[in-house]
Amino acid sequence: MSTESAVAVVRPAAAPSLTTVFVRLKLTLLRNGLRQSTGRTLAYIASIVVGLLFAAGAVLGLVALRGNEHAGALVVLLTGILTLGWAVMPLFFPTGDETLDPTRLVMLPLRPRPLIVSLLAASLVGIGPVFTLALMVGSVIAVADGPVAGAVGVLAVVLVVLVCVSLARAVATASVRLLTSRRGRDLAVLSGLFIAVGAQGVNIAAQKLGRPDGLSVLEPIGDVLRWVPPASAMSAVEDAGHGAYGRAAAGLALTALALGLLLWWWQRTLTTLMTSPDSSTLQAVEKDSARRTDTGERGLARMLPSGRTGTVMLRALRYAWRDPKTKMSWATSLAVGLLVPFVSSVQGRGSIYTAFSASALLGMQMYNQFGQDTSAFWMVASTICTPRDAYEELRARALTLALVAVPYVTLVVIGTAALIGPWSSFIEVYGLSLALLGALLATGALSSALFPYSIPSEGNKNVAPGQGSIAWFSLFGGLLIGAVLSAPMLGLTLWLHIAGMHDLLWVLLPVGALYAVGIAELGLRLAAPRVARRLPEILTAVSKG
Repeated sequence: MSTESAVAVVRPAAAPSLTTVFVRLKLTLLRNGLRQSTGRTLAYIASIVVGLLFAAGAVLGLVALRGNEHAGALVVLLTGILTLGWAVMPLFFPTGDETLDPTRLVMLPLRPRPLIVSLLAASLVGIGPVFTLALMVGSVIAVADGPVAGAVGVLAVVLVVLVCVSLARAVATASVRLLTSRRGRDLAVLSGLFIAVGAQGVNIAAQKLGRPDGLSVLEPIGDVLRWVPPASAMSAVEDAGHGAYGRAAAGLALTALALGLLLWWWQRTLTTLMTSPDSSTLQAVEKDSARRTDTGERGLARMLPSGRTGTVMLRALRYAWRDPKTKMSWATSLAVGLLVPFVSSVQGRGSIYTAFSASALLGMQMYNQFGQDTSAFWMVASTICTPRDAYEELRARALTLALVAVPYVTLVVIGTAALIGPWSSFIEVYGLSLALLGALLATGALSSALFPYSIPSEGNKNVAPGQGSIAWFSLFGGLLIGAVLSAPMLGLTLWLHIAGMHDLLWVLLPVGALYAVGIAELGLRLAAPRVARRLPEILTAVSKG
């Protein structure tokens, strides 16, 4: 026997497929996450049940629309909305899936192309892809007519699901630095606002579609979205059923091209992310030295008053921009204040007086001013020695709010008059809105002094445990008293209308502005000595979070 034949040839074991490894990793992460607590397991199971029930209802509804001449427009719009949801989901829920962060794989010897295939396969495991698959299958059933359309529908469903998942992955990879930063967490906090606005949009759409000819209003939108991938793939199913094979091929080609471009973009961003250093660490020293050399005020800071007033205003504006809870409160007030008149005008039963929502929501930002500082209020308290100091502190905070509220209220009243009308009521509504804003600034200052409460910096709660009743009484009691303080202006408006002196309604604007300034000044004067006397109590109340 030769020496060569005596030596056993040892062949290395075949390496496991990278795709299989990533799918198993996704399942392992999911299983370990559910083992953390019973509550999390129950919540996940409940979300699966609710998602499947909703998907089943949607599929049944789409199947019931089979044969409807406007079903194609609905399917195209549904595909577009679903794709948009996949695109923005990573921005609002960046921590929902640990595999969305490719920086965890930087130290592994992986090439971009097989890594993308494996991540894409792992992304198909979950509730979202199953929900999307169910909706697309129902959409195909609703519009497919004949075996050719059915075959095109199978290909269209695969393309749409792959485009949605690839889009979510590409967006997550391109914005991973943002998602793991403070601004990314702030964006996630704002997700509730976008969900609320989206719910109002769904409500309006449901009312429109509930009419006898409701689906016909979708045709203009559908004509545009038919050529926007991946909705073009769903449109190809309907075109194939009607014998327009050229248009069907073009629709599928557009979606396939979009998928290829997404995968190319994803590969480029993934390669850049995994081969380039984090710029935040590289530039930290440069930015720090720049801050030390550039000590002058810039931008809005140079336009603010000098002294304590300007300092407090700048601090309040920075809180509104940087603190997640404060930013969420401001953003919600601004968005809902615009949304209420808009929804009323769309529903056809609105009134110009819905513009009062802007003054009410922005004025309520004056409540619990010291709770926004939490335990850091001790630094503010250390600068307040006299009622005069307290008055300047409150006045600066009120001026900050007015700096945003007055232009905003003006914009909302003008927009409401344009959407709903009549323009003849603009002057009186504007004057009453300013008066209501001033009254809420006054009651907000008093409420901040008498009923402070803590806002926890962590978690989703906006009130510390045990202080819920104080918060409700402060907000609703203050709003009620603010409405009572606005009664003189309302009485003047009614008197001018009843007496038939419509030519004098213009006086409501200057009178309302003067009344707002006067009542706000009175509230600040009354609240200042109470703040100065109750500094220890306020500090204790706002430090519980």
